[in-house]
Amino acid sequence: MQIVGRNSSHFTRLPRIFAHELGVPLDLVPIYDMRALGPEVYAGNPALKLPILRTENGVVFGALNICRAIAERATHPARIVWPEDLADDLSRNAQEMVWHAMTAQVQIVMGTGIGKLPADNVFFVKIRTGFEGALSWLEANLAAALSALSSPRELSVLEVSLFCLIEHLSFRITVPVEPYPALARFAAQFATRSSARETRYRFDTPPVTPSDTR
Repeated sequence: MQIVGRNSSHFTRLPRIFAHELGVPLDLVPIYDMRALGPEVYAGNPALKLPILRTENGVVFGALNICRAIAERATHPARIVWPEDLADDLSRNAQEMVWHAMTAQVQIVMGTGIGKLPADNVFFVKIRTGFEGALSWLEANLAAALSALSSPRELSVLEVSLFCLIEHLSFRITVPVEPYPALARFAAQFATRSSARETRYRFDTPPVTPSDTR
């Protein structure tokens, strides 16, 4: 199978970690230019979003859907806590805050980084304020949210997505991670897993062709 996305994307890293943890072979096909407007660049996704999974049966859109598709192909059973398995309001709210923060960071990077729009625009000011609010909430409620997860478990979407988000703060500088020491400690501990080491963030560089070197 192939995942079409980016090595620098936290939404792409989430299913890649699932694939490593569950022993499912998965090749990454990079999208080099996020300014592209053709669905063909995004493996046919009409929403022009990543990641996309190519399987023998077609394509799967979205990080969470891809995680499910990977889990279905795992060669050994694994105890996974999915968002619908969260049994209390606190952990459900934690997952919502993670999704919100991941999306907010993408909007900031696309708008002020790739799009070169002014960061003081009220749209980005509100996004950043909400982003920081979500991180502050997660900082304050992390221990309780994690303790509410069912155990034993091999994986939870909440933990993997939170790790992908927090480590991305240092890779794609949008807001500082220093005000959130509990989140930083959580990410540092998760980063010791082999799946985290094998999927480290990096920027994708288009292959050089002979004409590029002239």
